[in-house]
Amino acid sequence: MKRSEINHLILGAKACWAENGWTLPPDPQWDVTDFGLGDWQKFGLVLVNLANESEYCEKLMYVQRGMVTPPHTHIKKKEDIICRWGTMKIDVWSGLPESNPTEAVSLKYNGKPTTVPSGSTIQLRAGERVTLMPGVYHQFEGTSDECIIGEVSTANDDVNDNLFSNPEVGRFSEIIEDEPPIERLVNEQNPGN
Repeated sequence: MKRSEINHLILGAKACWAENGWTLPPDPQWDVTDFGLGDWQKFGLVLVNLANESEYCEKLMYVQRGMVTPPHTHIKKKEDIICRWGTMKIDVWSGLPESNPTEAVSLKYNGKPTTVPSGSTIQLRAGERVTLMPGVYHQFEGTSDECIIGEVSTANDDVNDNLFSNPEVGRFSEIIEDEPPIERLVNEQNPGN
């Protein structure tokens, strides 16, 4: 991913968050990725870790229309994906999406336990949330021009706890330096992650 693309997305996220009343903490931990797939407009996500403790995590995310976080699950992490502003959709599967799993998916939609068929798409408007347990495969994307997404979860481990269905996916992008960075990314601050 080019540094100019990363800078562009950070500026877009900052502007969207500021316009909608989201103030970032001092020295935020930035994370921008194209998931190693080389096309951030199709597969991309901008994140800031607001809290990343051993017991819990909170993230603020930004996407533009069409930017997809590819299908993945977590071994340990239970998470709420929350539409904070705009609209989004989240697809859920009870197993690897490519295997066409038929077992229903148990989740919470706006805090209420529910069961949906594997492969379901759930539309979220601002304020709505889905709670996902470990083992539930999911992908999400913004359906408005811009979308602010929140995540509240148990402990976060981006290195060891993200299992993507596509083996080509890389959680952290290789960076091509074509201009100076406006922010350093979390994987640049903590090499080895």
